[in-house]
Amino acid sequence: MTILPDRTATALVIVDVQNDVMVGVHERERVVENIVRLVTRARQTGTPVIWVQHSSEKELAIGTEGWELLEELPMDPRDPIVHKKHGDAFEDTGLEAELAASGVGHVVIAGAHTDFCIRSTLHGALVRGYDVTLVSDAHTAEDLTEWGAPPPAQVIAHTNIYWGNQTAPGRTAEAVVTEKVTFD
Repeated sequence: MTILPDRTATALVIVDVQNDVMVGVHERERVVENIVRLVTRARQTGTPVIWVQHSSEKELAIGTEGWELLEELPMDPRDPIVHKKHGDAFEDTGLEAELAASGVGHVVIAGAHTDFCIRSTLHGALVRGYDVTLVSDAHTAEDLTEWGAPPPAQVIAHTNIYWGNQTAPGRTAEAVVTEKVTFD
C-alpha cells in the first residue's frame, strides 16, 4: 500500500549492527541470530539486503574496529552499505537512492539501538512514504537506566507496541516476529 508509485518490492534494512554498538545490548545473541535468519530468508527470495553503518567522530570513528559491522553477519560483497551520521538512516545518506533503484516501497527493519536509530529510521521511512515492518525480536537496546530510561526490555516492548499501532494515509506499519516476516 505504499504511496510511492511503482515501488512494489521489499528490502531488508539492518541498522547499526556494529562491534561497539552491540556491546552489552539486551539479548545480543538472540537478536543477532534472528538477523542472520532474516538475511538468509531475504536472500532465498531475492530480497535486497541493505546494511546501515553509523559513524561519529566522538564514538564510532570510520575505520576503527568498533565501527565495523559484526563479523558473524552474513554479508555479501554485493550488498549495499549505507553510511550515516544521524539517527535516521535516510538523513543525508544514499538509502533512498538504493531503495528507489530496486523499486522498494516496503522496508523491513532490524538492528540497534531501539531507542535511537531504530525509532528514527522507522519514522523516517514512514514519513517518506514507505510501508514499514519492524522485526519485533530483531532489534535491541543498551541499558540506559542510570540516566532515567526504562530497562532495555521495556524500551523494546514499548517500541513494538507503539510501532504496531502507527498509522499513516496509504501506508502500513507493523511489528512482527522474525518467523512471521514475509519478503514479497
